Amino acid sequence: MTPGQPTDEALASALARGDDSALNALMLRWQTPLRAFLHRHLQNEADALDLAQETFVRIYRHRATYRQGARFSTWMFQIALNLARDHARRRARRPLVALDAAPETAADGDPQSATLDAERTRAVRAAIAGLPESLREAILLFEYENKSHAEIAEIVRATPKAVETRLARAREHLRATLARWLR
Repeated sequence: MTPGQPTDEALASALARGDDSALNALMLRWQTPLRAFLHRHLQNEADALDLAQETFVRIYRHRATYRQGARFSTWMFQIALNLARDHARRRARRPLVALDAAPETAADGDPQSATLDAERTRAVRAAIAGLPESLREAILLFEYENKSHAEIAEIVRATPKAVETRLARAREHLRATLARWLR
């Protein structure tokens, strides 16, 4: 955000008061980080795009419930996380095989290095995807979204101490799962 631009909270308050153009500004500011978070959580780009759009629909629909002074990003991630949880429950009842995968990154044109990077990336994604939901949510919000323990606690509706414990358990599990890559 550059100086002179309204804060997320000011835009959310304006939206709550009926200024629909504030939603456009929030969407422009948050669509990419939100979609990235959902993609890391769901491991599916199409689902992440759908749920990001649905998150903004819910924000608009429930704009009057925005609490003045609350962090907009916390509210938004709470909505997105609830949608992702619902989506995961539906998927568990009717599993589908993903036909697409997120593109892997290549390293400076060196095929051997690119292959190693792609393999490492797949291993990290698989390890994160293999975490229990509560641990996966905590680690994604902390490591990829740079949320504090207090913010994560509010998003996942837990105490900061519970978040700290979840992060420690997630790291322990990831260290064990990714031991071959940590040598």
